[in-house]
Amino acid sequence: MTDPLPDGLVKAVTHRYLQSVDFNGLYLRREVDPAVVEVAKKMVAGGHLQVMVSEVDYPNPHIRPWPSRRTIESQIESLDELAGAKYGLVLYPTPLALSGVRVPARLKGHPFGAAMAKGRGTLELAYFSFDVLEPYRNDPRYHFRYWDFGVDMGIGDEAYMDETEPERDNVSLSHLGFAYDLSGYDRDDVGSSVVRRVAAFYGDLAKLTPEHQQRWKSYQVADDGLEPHPAWWMAQMGHWADGIGPFDHLFLELENLNALWIGAFKQELVKHTDRPQDLGWLLRPSQREWDEFIVQLDKLLSDNIRHDGLDAAGAPRKDKNDQNFGTLTRLVAFLEGRGIGSSPRWWCSGVLRFGG
Repeated sequence: MTDPLPDGLVKAVTHRYLQSVDFNGLYLRREVDPAVVEVAKKMVAGGHLQVMVSEVDYPNPHIRPWPSRRTIESQIESLDELAGAKYGLVLYPTPLALSGVRVPARLKGHPFGAAMAKGRGTLELAYFSFDVLEPYRNDPRYHFRYWDFGVDMGIGDEAYMDETEPERDNVSLSHLGFAYDLSGYDRDDVGSSVVRRVAAFYGDLAKLTPEHQQRWKSYQVADDGLEPHPAWWMAQMGHWADGIGPFDHLFLELENLNALWIGAFKQELVKHTDRPQDLGWLLRPSQREWDEFIVQLDKLLSDNIRHDGLDAAGAPRKDKNDQNFGTLTRLVAFLEGRGIGSSPRWWCSGVLRFGG
């Protein structure tokens, strides 16, 4: 039974929090001793404990996504209503209660695990410079997939099962998002900067191996003024945005263009409409990154257009000087020959958006 004395209750909640793998709180059932409830109310009022309930705070109260966003009075009200609650509630230690507690030895060398042990919430965000992703993208052992608003990365099955691979590199992060530093941005100045950052949940970072936690820690940046991309954040919270990002928009256009071409000429215009896993935002502001991006994008456009599809539409193959056209030039000549002007160039609107 939970000790109904103040020190005993705080100790029990703290012990449960620090010893559980996922930093869970202490569950109080509806039938708990009323004396424990009274002590809990005093500890909440004193700033040592927090209350989480599924109906108000978060669907799963056994994880604390962030420090309680409710007033102390509201949390105490949940304790008053515990006897009639559907499920019960969960108590968590506050940073104040954890301030004098030693971090468990198992978390030595785990900076993000240690941060959780000091009261960080599972779904609180840490921010990093964008090049923290580069080693995972470049390492063939990892699956790395770009989304318009985030990234998934993880060790591949072959490397995971290979006993010769170091255990420290068996890591995955499947909920990485993007954030933006707008402190240097001026909407009236086209030369002003927008700095892209990576956002990760403390709860996910805490599960990395010590070596990778320390690596990520070395890329961490201050979170002053940073906010995660709203579309990514909505998805993490179980809500789906109506729109899509610029990369997904490009491949949707390619799919639609193929559908139109098949309907009109019985042939596909482009060979591939699937997005390559590593196609996405530049990780470094370097000429090399930019050149590689342009080459990859060119493969998806000019190299991806089928001459057979253009032949089926009757697109010209040569110019007036009897020089062979490239695929994009053939497509332009075909469209202009049917009265579609060069501005706006709707067939490459996705490319224009990347530069806009």
